[in-house]
Order: sequence, then C-alpha cells, then structure tokens
Amino acid sequence: MSGTAGIFYPGTPKPVDPARIAMMLDALAHRGPDGAGVWTGSGVGLGHRRLATIDVAGSPQPMQAGALTITYDGAIFNFAELRAELQEKGARFATSGDAEVLLHGWHAWGAGLLDRLIGMFAFAIHDADANTLTLVRDRLGVKPLHYVELSDGAIAFASELKGLLVHPLVRREVDVRAVDDFMALGYVPDHACIVAGVKKLPAAGLLHLERGRPIPAPRRWWDIDFTTRATGSPRELEAELVDRLRSAVRCGMVADVPLGAFLSGDLDSSAIVALMAEASPRAVKTLSLGFEKAASAHAVAERFATDHRRGSPVQDDLSLIDNLVAAFDEPFAEPSAFATYRLSELARGSVAIALSGDGADEAFAGHRRYRLHAIEDSVRSLLPGEMRQTMFGTLGRLCPDADWMPRPLRAKSMFLSLADDGAAAYAHAVGMTTPEARDRLYGDAFRRSLGGYRAEDAVIATMRTAPARTALDAAQYTDMHHQLPGNVLTRVDRMSMINGLELRLPLLDHRLLEFAATLPDRLRIHGGQGKWLMRKAMVPWLPKDILYRPEPTPVSPISGWFRRDLASEAASLSKSPVLGAWFERATLDRLSEDHLAGRADHGLLLWQLLMLDRSVRRMFS
Repeated sequence: MSGTAGIFYPGTPKPVDPARIAMMLDALAHRGPDGAGVWTGSGVGLGHRRLATIDVAGSPQPMQAGALTITYDGAIFNFAELRAELQEKGARFATSGDAEVLLHGWHAWGAGLLDRLIGMFAFAIHDADANTLTLVRDRLGVKPLHYVELSDGAIAFASELKGLLVHPLVRREVDVRAVDDFMALGYVPDHACIVAGVKKLPAAGLLHLERGRPIPAPRRWWDIDFTTRATGSPRELEAELVDRLRSAVRCGMVADVPLGAFLSGDLDSSAIVALMAEASPRAVKTLSLGFEKAASAHAVAERFATDHRRGSPVQDDLSLIDNLVAAFDEPFAEPSAFATYRLSELARGSVAIALSGDGADEAFAGHRRYRLHAIEDSVRSLLPGEMRQTMFGTLGRLCPDADWMPRPLRAKSMFLSLADDGAAAYAHAVGMTTPEARDRLYGDAFRRSLGGYRAEDAVIATMRTAPARTALDAAQYTDMHHQLPGNVLTRVDRMSMINGLELRLPLLDHRLLEFAATLPDRLRIHGGQGKWLMRKAMVPWLPKDILYRPEPTPVSPISGWFRRDLASEAASLSKSPVLGAWFERATLDRLSEDHLAGRADHGLLLWQLLMLDRSVRRMFS
C-alpha cells in the first residue's frame, strides 16, 4: 500500500520539477509513512510514498528496470508465482517484492500482465523507449487513482484528490453535477468529481498516454459477466465455493509484516477469521468494536482461539468529523465510516495489515434491497406496463409520506417503485435522497445550472445495459460499478490509509466474484435470505446463530446527534454561504426545525448537508 503521484507531458516534453512531485507526495504522506521517492525523466516525473508490507527492507519506488519505471500502490498476492514464471523466461530480480514483478511482467507481457494479476493495485508505468505513460487500476477499484489535464499540457495524477489540489495549475471550481450526485447517493461516484476537470480512473480502467498523440479515453480491461450459469449440483457448487473462499483468504494473508482481521460477528468477517485460523500456525489477531454484535464477535474469537482486541463503540464519536472530512476530500455521508476509522486505528496498534469482509453483500447478494428488487420485478412481470403504471402510480400518489418508517414498510415508496420500470426503481432504491426531495431543496439558479442532469440516470443506464439474465443479476452488476467503488471501497481505502493500515478484502477476489456471478438466483437468495450458498458453505466452521441470523438493520446515532450535540449545527445550515448559494434557505430552516422538534426524522439529510458544507469549505475556501 502506498501513495502515488506524477506528471507526464503527452505533447512537448517539458521538464518536471522534482520539488513539485515531492509537494504532491507530502499531501499523501499518510498513505506511506515508511519512505518516499521521486524520479524524473524527459517530460515525466513519478513519486511514491511507501507503506512497507512485502519485502519490507527493499523495493524502494519509483523503481526502474531497463526502460520501464513504475510507481505503484497495492498488493499483488500471486507475485511469487509470477516471479518464478518470469525467472524461467530469463528475468533477473534485484528485490524480493511485488513491484519489480510488475516491471518485469509488463516487459514480458505488456497489458496482458493484468489478466494474470491477483490483488489490488493502481499504478503508473513509464516506458522511456516508447515515450508512453500507462495508468492502471484494479478490477473492482479497491485502490484509487485521480488525474487531471493541466493548462500547460501536462497530465497530473495522484492516489487521492488532495495530491492534485496542491498543484498550482489545478483549478478549484465546483462541478455542480457532482453536488447532485452526492445529494442523491451520499457519495460522489467514480464517474464524477467535486472538482471540475478532475477525473477518477474507472475500476478496471487503463489510460495509455503516448507522446505526440491526443489523450484518449480510458479503456476497460476487465468486466464481470452475469450471463452464464454454473453447471453442477448445489453440493458441487458449494464445494467449489469453499475452495475459492479458502484460496482468496490465503492469498490475502501473503505478507512480511503482522496481520489480523476485523471481526464484527457477522457472517462475512466470521468466515474470514475461520479460514484464516485454518491456515495460520499462530493465533489470528482479531479486532472489534463494542456494539450490538460484540457478543457474537467474542464468541467467534473464542471458537477459533484468536488474539482478540476490542475497542470502544462509536456512538458519540463526534470528534472524528473533521478527520473524516479531511480524509475523504470529497463529501462522503456513509455513517459506517466512523466504525471503519476506529477499527483501523485500533488495528494499527498491533498489525500492519487487516482482512475485512467488506464487499460480501455486493458479491453474494446480501443486501435486503436485492430481495425486494427481485420480488418487485416478479410483480411487474404480471401486469402490462401501462396498467401497472396507472394502478400503482395512483396508489402511490394517494398514500401519505412515511419517510420515518423502514423502506420496506413505506407503502407509498413501494407503490411508486412498482409503477416505475425496474431500472429506475432500483436507482431510487440505492439512493439516499429522492429526486423530489432534492428538487424541493434546490434553488432555482442551482437547478438551472444542472441543465437537466440527474444523478439517477447513470445508475439507470448501467442497469439497462448490464450483462445479466435476471433483475438480481442487473442489480448486483450495477452495484459493482457504482456503489462498490464509489462508496464501499472509498470508505475502506480512506479510513484505513489515514491510519497507516493496509486493509485487504478477500471476499472481493475476482476469481471468487466471477464464480459467484454464475450462481443461479436461488443459490444467492433463498428463503428470504441472501448469501445463501455462502451460508451453506460455512456450516462446518460457524454456528447456526451466525450463519442464519437475519442481518440487523444498521442503527445510526446521527439523528440523535442533531437533536443534541449537533443541534446548533443543524440550526445554522441555512446560514452557510456554500449551502445558501445552492439551496433554498427556507427549506434548510424547515428541515432543521422539524427535526429538532421531533416532527420528522431528517437526520441523514442533515448529515449530508453538514458534510457537504464542511468538505466544500475546506476544499475551495
């Protein structure tokens, strides 16, 4: 794990000041406390901040081999096997790490190397002979990479947005479409950025820059396919899943430093700990926070005799707000960031690497919304579109608002969802704030500046073009392209790296995902429970109360915060020059007044507004 930064001139090869690269790296120092390096060549400069987890004493970066130079963030879990193959082809290695494997692998196979990699990575590789720079991001987008075209003709890139913002030629101007994205979703997705002109290399993206040629669009070098179905009996598929789970966990344990696991007591983290305990000759180090599943976490720790540490709960952890704003750069409203931060902080006291179960809900259909979407799609198929829209649309308009109830119990939302087509309904299901609520909030000038842009349209487009057989397929595919990189993996990366921790996600091993995508719907969701085959596969390891316990609805303390410690923040939102320029001040006042008086629960919306205000003021003032 590391921080990367660099500058490349695809036109005239102007000199790159090493001090400028160093300045960009300074903004990323938290990503690599174990060392820093800068390299410059003709019209190019690369920089690296290192968090040493493999070949701790060696492998300084940027690293060179012949005409190639690399700066790389990530971990290649099968680097030893690739190294052996390359040595058979004549490659000679000076280090024992994975960065040099990428260099020799690129020399041997070019971009074909990417299909051979197992791991998480974002890297830039410069070829002095060909005068090219290639930027690459891993399949799921676990590791981030931002880039921008500057007014002097250069392309600058960095792991995080803050690494670009220190460059004097980066214009700090808000992209209002990203504001709508954030208000709709609670995060800024990977196809957008709050800073106009800055781009994020997409997951599985490859951007090949060649001197003397126009800057192309990135191309996708991998994608998940839900159109095929696995053959074999449920028992055979279960056995194959166990093999793939075991392989993914063991790959994630490749390290030259102490490692452990986050243990929340749910199915995902418990499965990882079980398989780590099977593979480890020593007690696995596990970490948890005190919260509603703490007893389950403790039971799993005892079952597998782990070296368990438990931290304090995060119910009133308001001291972290400014830390979160600084870590994310862009506004980010997912409340679980608090827990990820505290767990990462706790872990760094004893390990340098931790394995986590994040991503399992997207991989194995664990979200409740998948089950609801599949049921709604079955209902839609029973009625002609026009009849369905008329009947359910009328019922939805007649029902009173019930935003305070859980989503599955909101009759109005259910009827309006059934009136929509499946793609539009799912886009609303993954949202945080509806188009109607945003429309009431936005001022006329801001609405005009959007020019008809609507955040849901990107999700709808992905749903409609997904390589899928069923509604469940399409929903999972869409989440893997939007929710996973923009929300889940952004949270995991920023919260771990701000604490100097490498967090690995074995349940997002691409081989495991490719297999899971072939499972019939009935082996993903069965009897009202998601992750069904995974539950069956873990029967020999885990007790029934963990395997088949319904996933609890997350309980956030945020609504209570805005009636106590953050009450003054809620009341002052309408006075913010940032929010006041975009949103209706009277609406902001009404939201806070109704929430403080207990007439409505606007806690999550108020949290979005607060994070938007603080993030924008920090970045643009």
